[in-house]
Amino acid sequence: MDTSRLSIDLVKKIAELAKLPLDEKNFSILQKQLESSFTYINKIQSLDTSNARETSQVTGLENIFREDEVNKKRNLTQQESLSGSTAIYKGYFKVKAIFDEE
Repeated sequence: MDTSRLSIDLVKKIAELAKLPLDEKNFSILQKQLESSFTYINKIQSLDTSNARETSQVTGLENIFREDEVNKKRNLTQQESLSGSTAIYKGYFKVKAIFDEE
């Protein structure tokens, strides 16, 4: 991708897709930031990595996570969970819809 100059229209489209509410001043700031990022990405992509070994884990650590355990003393019943709510529907929390119409 030629990133020497991203058009403002492309930056506006990227901002729209990312749902970033930007004004005209911020479009030019984002344009410069994206151009800088893409220039750096292009530099990295031009590196010769043919002799680099694949790595998936470099620290030597093994699984350090504990097994999940159910602590019945800390569990709440459904009724206890809902007791502090004022909006309940058929045994569940009732919340406002979060769907985006766009």
